[in-house]
Amino acid sequence: MAAYLSMGEAHRRIGDYLSRVVSAISSSDGAALASLVAVSSAPGPTPLSDALAAFPDFPRLAGDRYPHLADLLVPLLRSIHSHSLHRFADAYSSFEKAASAFLQEFRNWETPWAMEAMHTVALEIRLLAEKADRELATTGKNPDKLQAAGSFLMKVFGALAVKGPKRIGALYVTCQLFKIYFRVTYMYYTGRLEVFNENFLVADQKLTYALMHCNPQSESNLRRILKFLIPVKLSIGVLPKRTLLERYNLLEYADFVTSLKRGDLRLLRQALDRHEDQFLKSGVYLVLEKLELQVYQRLVKKIHIIQRQKEPARAHQIKLDIVIKALKWLEIDMDVDEVECIMACLIYKNLIKGYFAHKSKVLVLSKQDPFPKLNGKPV
Repeated sequence: MAAYLSMGEAHRRIGDYLSRVVSAISSSDGAALASLVAVSSAPGPTPLSDALAAFPDFPRLAGDRYPHLADLLVPLLRSIHSHSLHRFADAYSSFEKAASAFLQEFRNWETPWAMEAMHTVALEIRLLAEKADRELATTGKNPDKLQAAGSFLMKVFGALAVKGPKRIGALYVTCQLFKIYFRVTYMYYTGRLEVFNENFLVADQKLTYALMHCNPQSESNLRRILKFLIPVKLSIGVLPKRTLLERYNLLEYADFVTSLKRGDLRLLRQALDRHEDQFLKSGVYLVLEKLELQVYQRLVKKIHIIQRQKEPARAHQIKLDIVIKALKWLEIDMDVDEVECIMACLIYKNLIKGYFAHKSKVLVLSKQDPFPKLNGKPV
């Protein structure tokens, strides 16, 4: 273990690894070099990772001993060290720097002797990116490494897809690119399926993943994803900005956003009627229809705010007659029994905290946080 490793032994192990990398390059030994750049193959601590933990000055050691290959060796060691500590985002970032330096060297080599090592680099960049994105997602950060890996592999493809013996290596890189972009496509289609199954939290995760990893230049694909992601976001209380709707020509959702902000049930129903065929065809009609409860919550909240300004002492007591009048102003006729049923549903769904006084027909709101936020949870 690293805790029991002497500095001298750690220095020797790191030096031995560096010399083997340099020897593999100088002797054009592609197989040996491929094994040495395989960062993610070791499931646990290795003699080298233990040495890196025991000898923290390893970047200077690599840079001083082999300055002409420092751009490759230093980040490669950092990547191995970070990976052994399960810091996958750091491991990916360092490996991408090492891979870029390797690609530069590879361009200068006249023969394809290092093709096996290049294939390993292409594989590692994808595997490390997947691990990094899982780590970033669990910590609430933007999982953008797989997208970066795709961009890097396009550079590798450009270096290989030229006339000459190196061209045959482009096929392997293409396969890695397919695995990256197929994963995005898979997340999109399974995310759509979860929308139809009303598993909105899972749909949100999958469609968000597809959006974050989609090629930012493919606006048509981004629009396809957002077409389903926006209704899912609305169902969990996340409202898109109008600029987003305008950019991707998704203004059919604009009135839903407005109705949720205003508590305007009439506007919501008009939007559903206006785009009914479109929403039924795409399968999001029922998702949007269920937004009514959120709109009712917002309406009651606005009544509460107005009443608090007029009668602060009685702000937490809302008579059903007032709700009925507000709905009538929106050209929606409901009797007291219907409104009472809706208020009971809002309380049951935890959109309103309080209780209903049936005898006096009064909704009594909690004095603390009477209108809980969804916080990413579906109604």
